[in-house]
Amino acid sequence: MEATNEDGVTLHMDGIEALGGVKAGFRPMEMLLAAIGGCAAIDVVMILSKQRQNPDELEVEVSGDRVSVEGAQHSEFKTIHIHFQLTGAHLDEAKVTRAIDLSMTKYCSVAKALEHTSKITTSFELMGN
Repeated sequence: MEATNEDGVTLHMDGIEALGGVKAGFRPMEMLLAAIGGCAAIDVVMILSKQRQNPDELEVEVSGDRVSVEGAQHSEFKTIHIHFQLTGAHLDEAKVTRAIDLSMTKYCSVAKALEHTSKITTSFELMGN
């Protein structure tokens, strides 16, 4: 399957092999994890740049534990953990903490949508500081 946005950008989706998937794209629940990671990364970079904190690199790793919903045919994420690894000279730990907190509590719409059913936690490490 393909999804195309209004800008013409396409992403590929697929299901699990048991449902006929052929490993040709993200599964829908993987897309949720990618979406929260991307949303948070954009926020953190924007917030830090306003504070004159400019990481040279930012890597985000997102993991989640799913749980079946009683009486339903689906599952949802019980927990989601987002780990940020920032590389750059002179990054202020307090400002990074604040940027991540602001993203999760105020700016990241994906986090806001998922917080009602998932416990979202974060961590970070500074490299090259």
